[in-house]
Amino acid sequence: MTQAENENSKPHQAGEVEATLKRRRLRKRLMMGFLLILILAAGGWVAWWHFIGSHYEETDNAYVGVTLSQVTPQVAGTVTDVTVDDTQPVKAGDVLVKLDPADAKLMLASAEARLAATVRRVRQTVALVAAGEAQVQLRKADLARAKVDLDRRKALASSGAVSGEELTVAQTAYATAQAALEAAKQQLDAQRVLVEGVDVDHNPDVLAAQTAVDTAKLDLERTVLKAPVSGVVAKLQVQPGQHVGVGAPLMQIVPLEEVYVDANFKEGQLTRVRIGQPVTLTSDIYGKDVVYHGKVSGLGGGTGAAFALIPAQNATGNWIKVVQRLPVRIKLDPKELAAHPLRVGLSMTARIQLEK
Repeated sequence: MTQAENENSKPHQAGEVEATLKRRRLRKRLMMGFLLILILAAGGWVAWWHFIGSHYEETDNAYVGVTLSQVTPQVAGTVTDVTVDDTQPVKAGDVLVKLDPADAKLMLASAEARLAATVRRVRQTVALVAAGEAQVQLRKADLARAKVDLDRRKALASSGAVSGEELTVAQTAYATAQAALEAAKQQLDAQRVLVEGVDVDHNPDVLAAQTAVDTAKLDLERTVLKAPVSGVVAKLQVQPGQHVGVGAPLMQIVPLEEVYVDANFKEGQLTRVRIGQPVTLTSDIYGKDVVYHGKVSGLGGGTGAAFALIPAQNATGNWIKVVQRLPVRIKLDPKELAAHPLRVGLSMTARIQLEK
């Protein structure tokens, strides 16, 4: 290579070196910037966790629940009318179903007739006590008269004015009068036992008959089924003309004003969860714009797997540890529920504020 060519190549090589150095310096700055961003992000996350995140536990495995009210008949009968339908709101005391009252009315009439007969019988027994007392007095008079006759004949027997046969007849009459008096006393005692110490209204037989009347009245009232609580009708399973037995499920009432939330937290999240801690919740149906407030009212007695229909059997050769979840019961603010009603089974996101 000539001297001129070498002199021309030197500026070109110097430019390449300078460009390489610039690229290295840029790469270094980018790496330092990226590292700085990572450090700031890690620091921000640590600060957030220390001041905020460590004071909350959150889960989206939460669902709305409620204690359903089952409507079942307490007497058997044929359905004559169903006054509600599925999804219909009802108030406590509203009529839901009517059963045919004919049999109940007949039972009530029969019970009332038995009560009237029992009252008359007891009154008759009371009257017999008075009659028994009069009978005792009569037998006492007969005994006194027989004794006077016997004593008179005994006095005359020594003088021969009275025969032995007459004396024997007087003695027999006296003994008969004594036996009649004793029988009258025993009969009076037996009648007094039936009515002693109570009046007609409180006589055991009358009370038993009155109880039968009250039971018949109650059965008649039970032919009209009313809503036990306020809520929404669900799972309607009865139609007019259907014969239903005692305890047959007819429908359910969902008391929407009493709904709660069961939030299923992982077992590692429950270390600092306590009853009474405040909870904020959001639902999928309303979105994050509607926030519910509540409190932890209880922790489940066991995990969902423990109470499953077929519990998991971990005593096997191929065992894999699975993180368990425990239901946490959350009671909601009634005013917020009234403003934004929830339905059973809706998904919720629950966030518990832990103790500091």
